[in-house]
Amino acid sequence: MKFYSFKFFFLYILIMSSTSLIRFFFPSFFSSAQLQNSQYWKDRLLRAKALGLNTIQTYVPWNLHEPSPGELVFEGIADIESFLKLCQELGFLVMLRPGPYICGEWDFGGFPAWLLSIEPPLKLRSSDPAFLHLVEKWWGVLLPKIAPLLYNNGGPIIMVQVENEYGSYGDDKNYLHQLVSLARRHLGDEIILYTTDGGSRDTLEKGTIRGAGVFSAIDFSTGDEPWSKFKLQKEFNEPGKSPPICTEFYTGWLTHWGEKLAATNAQYTANALETILSRNGSAVLYMVHGGTNFGFLNGANTGSDDSDFKPDITSYDYDAPIREWGDSDSPKFKALRKVIKKYSPVSVPRVPPNNGKRGYGKVKLQKRASFFDVQHTIQNPKDVVEAKNPVFMESVGQMFGFLLYVSEYPAKKNRSILSIPKVHDRAQVYVSCSLDERINKYVGKIERWATEPLEIPSIRCASTIRLSILVENMGRLNYGPYVYDRKGILSDVVMDGSVLHGWRMIPFSFQNLSKLFKESPIVGVGTTTSEKELSHSNLEYHSELLSEGPMLYEGHFTINSTDEIADTFISFSGWGKGIASVNDFNIGRFWPLAGPQCSLYVPAPLLRTGKNVVIILETDAPNHELVVESIDQQDFTCGQRSRSGTK
Repeated sequence: MKFYSFKFFFLYILIMSSTSLIRFFFPSFFSSAQLQNSQYWKDRLLRAKALGLNTIQTYVPWNLHEPSPGELVFEGIADIESFLKLCQELGFLVMLRPGPYICGEWDFGGFPAWLLSIEPPLKLRSSDPAFLHLVEKWWGVLLPKIAPLLYNNGGPIIMVQVENEYGSYGDDKNYLHQLVSLARRHLGDEIILYTTDGGSRDTLEKGTIRGAGVFSAIDFSTGDEPWSKFKLQKEFNEPGKSPPICTEFYTGWLTHWGEKLAATNAQYTANALETILSRNGSAVLYMVHGGTNFGFLNGANTGSDDSDFKPDITSYDYDAPIREWGDSDSPKFKALRKVIKKYSPVSVPRVPPNNGKRGYGKVKLQKRASFFDVQHTIQNPKDVVEAKNPVFMESVGQMFGFLLYVSEYPAKKNRSILSIPKVHDRAQVYVSCSLDERINKYVGKIERWATEPLEIPSIRCASTIRLSILVENMGRLNYGPYVYDRKGILSDVVMDGSVLHGWRMIPFSFQNLSKLFKESPIVGVGTTTSEKELSHSNLEYHSELLSEGPMLYEGHFTINSTDEIADTFISFSGWGKGIASVNDFNIGRFWPLAGPQCSLYVPAPLLRTGKNVVIILETDAPNHELVVESIDQQDFTCGQRSRSGTK
């Protein structure tokens, strides 16, 4: 193994974004708003340069580039080759992390969700031949694209990672060796391959590949004493070939819904970095710029078991020195820059000014349609699956978002008890008389972390009762032993002790919602028709118990000139939970009831002169004034922040 004699100040950064550089979701929730690839890449890279960094470390998420089997995406925001060339143009070296598993608080750790639809189930991150065959096909596409950009071929890539923190997951050495062989086949013997594992003997024993010419890097918590870790690292590398590198030096931490916003002290972080740099060590700043979990690609974590489910918020600000929206004047940026300048062998560029931000004021929304009113319009009948028992989302081709499960049971005079022992992740339960399925009654929710049985009130119907269960996928696990994380209803559904059979699974494509609104001035809304229909309905209960179900809202704000276009944030304070889009681009999930995030970042390249359209799917509790607000700063003050998110 060769090891080039560079002195690195490493930067940890992701690739997939055309507006915030990082974590930019390609397939939009409402329709595909494919922005061009470099709208904010250069901006964020120049800020990293001004921090004093000289190397970019970037993931390659498999699920971004192959969203369905054989569908390969390398254009627009997924144009990795253009990003790598831009890095080189700006004078950066690159450490590439092509997976196949990346973690990164990214849905399913970067694996494409369609892997979960394969039967028999794949053994992920193992030498399972079926799994390795798919990895070989994927790397057979990816690695030849990056080979011309290797350092020894005149490109910026100096190192390529094999897997990621494998010692914290398994110890299948055959799997690791096969990945190394595959990488060498496409990339040659000159490139430095490396592994990354936690700075403990146990994780290094499991995750490193001795005797294969693969460099063993480590990561550890910011508060740990680094040099004892680096001493241990040397034991797992060839003599004289173990430069001290922390490949994940944590500048902050992630935040889950319902937690206090994670933060770390600026000077504490800078002092910890200086402990490494002062003795000629190197560190990857994780993160230097976190970005945003646009769309549905946020990850999730668990606690003691897979029911202790903790989905990530939409913001991946991470309390990083370059903020989610690109600002680079934070105390942390200044403190880290001061330390890096002290040890940098070259001058550090001037810091670019922050980009402008603007609030466009309140946006009045109009109720457009109940989810149940439009289900027959937005569903494709060919996609509806019928089965004796509920099936998981991925098996019906629904990789993200929502799946509606529908069954029927005989009308009863007494109340019933519904039980769903295993649901991933959040089920909202509705009942109606089968002869009038548009008038639904919301009876409660069953969640992955709270699966207590649900009481179904007495309903008098002339026909059977229709049971509708809307299940939301809130993001797949990206780390830990439960990463094989199928979504939907994963158990029997039991009513009064008896298993319900005869199910329809209805996936929904939201790609055509904006088109639906353009073609129809106001789609039928439950409240406008319920009173008339109730007189003919067999569903007999008070009107105040009626629920329209999840509701779609639309509004707009106007920008008069290009000079007025700037980054903004949509505040959902006073709303419940849901998904939002701006100009047909999914800007992410909002859940102010849980917090801490109140608002969603809207990068300027998503906006346009004239009318800018906001569409919301609210699943829980709409703001009573039906108003959102475009503001000029991020807001993390919502929710019942009961857990500590500080590290």
